[in-house]
Amino acid sequence: MPLLRNTLYLPVDNKKCNSINPKYKIMEKPYVVGIDIGGTNSVFGVVDARGTILYSSSIKTGKYPDINEYVTALGDGVKTIIDQAGGPEKIKGVGIGAPNGNFFNGCIEFAPNLPWRGVIPLAQLISDYLGGIPVALTNDANAAAIGEMTYGAARGMKDFIVITLGTGVGSGIVIGGNLVYGHDGFAGELGHVIVRRNNGRPCGCGRQGCLETYASATGVARTAREFLEIRKDESLLRDLDPDEITSKDVYDAAMKNDKMALEIFEFTGNILGEAFADFVAFSSPEAIILFGGLAKSGDLIMNPIKRAMEKNMLKIYQGKTKLLFSQLKESDAAVLGASALGWEVKDTSAAAAALIASKEA
Repeated sequence: MPLLRNTLYLPVDNKKCNSINPKYKIMEKPYVVGIDIGGTNSVFGVVDARGTILYSSSIKTGKYPDINEYVTALGDGVKTIIDQAGGPEKIKGVGIGAPNGNFFNGCIEFAPNLPWRGVIPLAQLISDYLGGIPVALTNDANAAAIGEMTYGAARGMKDFIVITLGTGVGSGIVIGGNLVYGHDGFAGELGHVIVRRNNGRPCGCGRQGCLETYASATGVARTAREFLEIRKDESLLRDLDPDEITSKDVYDAAMKNDKMALEIFEFTGNILGEAFADFVAFSSPEAIILFGGLAKSGDLIMNPIKRAMEKNMLKIYQGKTKLLFSQLKESDAAVLGASALGWEVKDTSAAAAALIASKEA
């Protein structure tokens, strides 16, 4: 008897799986839990199959320098929303999106922006705390890609790339309907492709010239400071403290037709477009989907990307790859992306129970 998607076979009584003549019933699993772990906040929610967040909450990540205290706080919060949704028997699985998350082993590995050092087996810790609910973990950009494929702009697509434009630049690559993890779980760090070999900007990764030093929200602010220093023309940006300038300030000035601000977006979009042309060459995606704060700049960032991408594209790829904005609501996107993992997470206890049931049928 095949195991049905979103169902779990459980003993009616509380006897162990190897007890004699257990009886089974089918319990529907209509919900999953998504957990997005950031350096500041950890946000989590119960999500249904349509991508609706039914119940949600959050805790402060930085408040818990001890991982065990964090697991307790996070686990208690998740238990609360699970109870609001009808209890653990309603939950198919839990998905976690986290910086430096490794899908293969369920660990967060050496994340520089989180309070805990080394390798943290978070998926196992959370599963144990929740009484054995299956948990899968991946990095936040991969979670965004899974979210777009499940609920957003990539529904129906099998080949696409999601680019997250936030404090850094992240990416999730899907080929043939499968997320690309590589042999170690860390494939797809396109934000750390080097785009300027000579005199490139220092990156937090320890190298120079990485894409995220130019094309992230932080990179846009760095470009603004450089332009202000080397140029003499007037700009609304000169009214601001250079050390405090943000990408939002540049956007606001550009919307007022400030020449320097518009050229900053042109510069940024040109670098992104050149990089995207290279990305298309290795996976020939149907679409590249932009997600994150900088993507909210709309045509200011999209138009120069399109021009530079097509200009630098190998001829056989020209005009074939769409550039799209994410269709996920920004405030929900991280949780939705993580939750999408929950539908596919392997439940070994369910498989074992189903096997016993089939042998005794």
